[in-house]
Amino acid sequence: MKFRFYALKLCLFMILVFLVQLFILGFTDFFVLNGQAWTQIWRFLTSVFLHASLTHLIYNLFALALFGSILESIVGGRKFLLIFILTGLLANVIAVNFYASSLGASGAIFGVIGALVAIRPFLLVWAFGLPMPIFVAGLLWGVGDLIGAYGFFSGNPIDNTGNIAHLSGMFFGFVFGLLFRERVIRKIKRQKARLDEREVRRWEDSYLK
Repeated sequence: MKFRFYALKLCLFMILVFLVQLFILGFTDFFVLNGQAWTQIWRFLTSVFLHASLTHLIYNLFALALFGSILESIVGGRKFLLIFILTGLLANVIAVNFYASSLGASGAIFGVIGALVAIRPFLLVWAFGLPMPIFVAGLLWGVGDLIGAYGFFSGNPIDNTGNIAHLSGMFFGFVFGLLFRERVIRKIKRQKARLDEREVRRWEDSYLK
């Protein structure tokens, strides 16, 4: 399994798309997720790569570069891309029913986080200014989005964050993570067995000859 830097390549692609958004009038409107997506289905995917502002882009780039690279190193490039794209699509299928329009990679990124929670729940990450297992960080982010979603449904939204897309992405990512978890565990065991065998051979070469 080769590490192909897909997460970083996606980041670069999003930067290029954002530059196009800035300089081509009407570009964002043609690809953003809105009610037209049911007849213009490309919007479910293209909106993942759009961003509303530089701050929005930077936050998502940081999270994608970090968590995406970690997930890619664990499951491989193809499975990482599959999780990213499918969770982004599925999160948008849910979100389009609640928001007049939305854009951004957050649903897909939360999908990546959800997959990591399922596959490596005790992986240490830096979140909220502290080192913690990723399942704790995921739980805290989920609670924050639940509070935001409650505000949305009660008519008192905290901000324009797509909390429903975040929660949907994390849920689907967790499901995909469970599907890949056993394969990852078997692969780690095989690698460990090969390493142990090499150590035995080194010991034999050093002390039994």
